[in-house]
Amino acid sequence: MADEQNLDNQSAELNENAETDVNVNEDLAARVQSLEEQLAAAQDQSLRVAAELQNIRRRAEQDVEKAHKFALEKFAGDLLGVVDSLERGLELSNPEDEAIKPMREGVELTLKLLLDTLGRYQVVPVDPHGEPFNPEHHQAMAMEESTHTEPGTVLKVFQKGYLLHGRLLRPAMVVVSKAPAEAPPTIDEKA
Repeated sequence: MADEQNLDNQSAELNENAETDVNVNEDLAARVQSLEEQLAAAQDQSLRVAAELQNIRRRAEQDVEKAHKFALEKFAGDLLGVVDSLERGLELSNPEDEAIKPMREGVELTLKLLLDTLGRYQVVPVDPHGEPFNPEHHQAMAMEESTHTEPGTVLKVFQKGYLLHGRLLRPAMVVVSKAPAEAPPTIDEKA
């Protein structure tokens, strides 16, 4: 009997130990599951932070590149008035007048030097004479009826425009063609 009692005690202890082991295993499994979820969340957050850092770095590089490209924007814009004045001076002077020929040649060389210098820094003129009107690069100062060109074509250029690295520095001031207006019917035609 004592053996049976010992056996019962041992089996009861084994059952208790088994239940305890099952509880411990369930606790460990739950803990492992929780830790795996935390690890996945931390890895996801780490990837997001790395991607955000890469985006910030790329944006900063683009900002620096734009700052280098367009640092001369205000200075170049101010020089355009000088170019305009030199061009107007050449337009208004008579190329046949021998008295001002040396001065005219000096102005031409100065203008060429200035335009070459602006060109080295990617400041390029927009001279749209005869081209279709482009509101992104042209500013319409007036509209003029024309039977010789299609409506919306640039007829005259009052002032050339300029681009700096492909970005508009100053729009070209132009006169744009429009279709001729139909003449109102005369009294004879009405009757």
